[in-house]
Amino acid sequence: MIECKNLCKIYKNGDIETQAVCGITFKIEKGEFVAIIGPSGSGKSTLMHILGALDTPTSGQYFLDGKEVSKLSDDELSDLRREKIGFVFQSFNLLPRTTVLRNVMLPLLYSDLTQKQREEKAKQALLYAGMDKDKFNNLSNQLSGGQMQRVAVARALVNDPAIILADEPTGNLDTKTSQVVMETFKELNSKGHTIILITHEKEIAEFTDRIISIRDGLIEKDEKQTHK
Repeated sequence: MIECKNLCKIYKNGDIETQAVCGITFKIEKGEFVAIIGPSGSGKSTLMHILGALDTPTSGQYFLDGKEVSKLSDDELSDLRREKIGFVFQSFNLLPRTTVLRNVMLPLLYSDLTQKQREEKAKQALLYAGMDKDKFNNLSNQLSGGQMQRVAVARALVNDPAIILADEPTGNLDTKTSQVVMETFKELNSKGHTIILITHEKEIAEFTDRIISIRDGLIEKDEKQTHK
């Protein structure tokens, strides 16, 4: 599903060049649950932006479903993000004075679906993400952190993306709530979703089936996990 070949990203500021990642090569198969882990400044956020088609590499190749993403136009990248990738962020990125249901419907705004069809898809996504029906009409700022993250997961799922890309999804949550959210991701993965988790927390990465460790812009380790 995903293949990265010798990816490099160099940022330029005047005469100064900063190499964020270089020589990154790996594959992720359909249905995998993978964590990309590394300390601050390791390059994991840069890699996340490339995988999410939010940025393009300076050199190297990135393929998604056989298509070379690094050669797509801005419009094509936008279409790819909308159709293939569901994003979950640390800060939830929900509209605060908008209902749970309408937050999840947002990615469907420019679809050909009717209002009723959009509502139905949003409801199904919320149930799939483990959200209680009685919360659908609550404003998002009336929810707990864990509930907000489940809404964010539902919003990521509503377009039936090939990949869920989660950037530090437990970063604003306490330990118990983090475990609940990670169990939600495990459940989604067991139903066939490909999930890529970006984190700096080893205990969160251990929920996944494979850990790619990055340091100083390079892959340090790439290990399969065995769960008891």
